[in-house]
Amino acid sequence: MTTLVTGASGFLGSHVARQLVARGHTVRVLLRPSSHNRAISDLSLEYVTGDLREPASLERALKGVKRVFHVAADYRLWARRSKDIYECNVGGTKNLLAAAENAGIEQFIYTSTVATIAVDRPQPPNESTDARLDEMVGHYKRSKWLAEQEVRNAAKNGAPVIIAMPTTPVGPWDWKPTPTGKIIVDFLNGKMPGYVDTGLNFVGVEECAAGHLLVSEKGKSGERYLLGAENLTLKQVLDTLAKITGLRAPSMKIPHGLALSVAYADTLFSRLTFREPQIPIEGVKIARHNMFVDCTRAQRELGFRPGSVHAALERAVRWYEANGYVSARRARRIVRAAASL
Repeated sequence: MTTLVTGASGFLGSHVARQLVARGHTVRVLLRPSSHNRAISDLSLEYVTGDLREPASLERALKGVKRVFHVAADYRLWARRSKDIYECNVGGTKNLLAAAENAGIEQFIYTSTVATIAVDRPQPPNESTDARLDEMVGHYKRSKWLAEQEVRNAAKNGAPVIIAMPTTPVGPWDWKPTPTGKIIVDFLNGKMPGYVDTGLNFVGVEECAAGHLLVSEKGKSGERYLLGAENLTLKQVLDTLAKITGLRAPSMKIPHGLALSVAYADTLFSRLTFREPQIPIEGVKIARHNMFVDCTRAQRELGFRPGSVHAALERAVRWYEANGYVSARRARRIVRAAASL
């Protein structure tokens, strides 16, 4: 049985492809002409060049395929053209669902996000939480909410789809890096003078990828499964990184209002200098709310067993350091700190 993986050149998608190959599956990946394959270049894979926005290329990619892991997403908290995010995340998902129906796909695993349900509620949200579009902050979250509605509607119409909902993956092979990875890299390079009071649920990326396979093996069509491990504040994450590296964690808590003002100023300056903002406005707005969730369903029903987030952060640190994301001066400090532990 051939399995198609979209987004295999990205952080989570590359790990999903790696897990499938390790289990002996025949894996085909869809890559855009502009994408690189450095995260998966060592794997035995079938390659199809195409784009989620081009239905004809999806027909080629799905020929002879029985199962799809749709992991691809435009995961940015800022874009010069917000339309691009919707075209990929919403339009691309609609195109792939239609092509999968025409191809007679037997199972379609859609990678959504914790962001579509992680909203303010008296109790931590879970898979049964129905959030509204007006509760989504920013284009990325809105686009993923809209795409998830397309998938859920397809399920109601009989499509064999199951929804995996990663929380915040951390770990190695984050080439881009992701917005979360950028926080770790900024910490390693001493570019975090302070922190805001916020929190997220984190999970090791390797375990999150393995959870996708559990969703395929044991999940029920039409259902959603949160793949997460630990609810942690940003301060707790930074303190953990300090223990791993021996570097000093920022101690100054920055008020959200001040952080938002700085983000607006940074965005204005970025427009004048034609560069990407260092502090995305959407990221600061999202940080006003803790995105803590209840992830016990996947553990109970799928046998999902996430490992330690501390260990995942340590794997991430060592990978960023080994792959040149840390300045030489800061890297020497990390090495000395590690040697003294």
